[in-house]
Amino acid sequence: MYKRFLPDYDYQTLSEITPAFLTSLGIRGVVMDIDNTIVTYDDPEPTPEALRWFEEAAAAGIKISFVSNNEWDRVNRFNQKLAYPAYAKSAKPFIKNIRKAMQDMNTGKENTAFIGDQIFTDVWAGKRAGLTVFLVDPICDKKDRLTRFKRWLEKPIKKAYHKRKNKR
Repeated sequence: MYKRFLPDYDYQTLSEITPAFLTSLGIRGVVMDIDNTIVTYDDPEPTPEALRWFEEAAAAGIKISFVSNNEWDRVNRFNQKLAYPAYAKSAKPFIKNIRKAMQDMNTGKENTAFIGDQIFTDVWAGKRAGLTVFLVDPICDKKDRLTRFKRWLEKPIKKAYHKRKNKR
């Protein structure tokens, strides 16, 4: 039942997912969420740490694209210096914009990964698209009721992931 919501990998931060590890998996393209995955909701632009990660990814031959459920203004502002393929208002877990991102990067599901912080949007979308999925802990969680409720619903899924991981 949980399988469609289980990430392939679970890390605390983006910086723990090294481009070297991605290339060892055969990954040539990464579709990424922005908010709470790369930066907080309040960071209008990539942080120096995020920029270093993108530079390392580019040096390793990994292409990047952004697929966000946020508004165009937010996505464009964040992506201004990077100029990667980017899609806003993506309605994840729908995968239309993930497919467009892979087309822009000239990658397929066998060599593309998805990195995000939410199970019911990012992980589910990545799995629906047939990608290798990385879940990162949210950088700074919103404390509104809906977010708290979603995070509560994620707990048994994360528990199932760690139980499965420990059996390997």
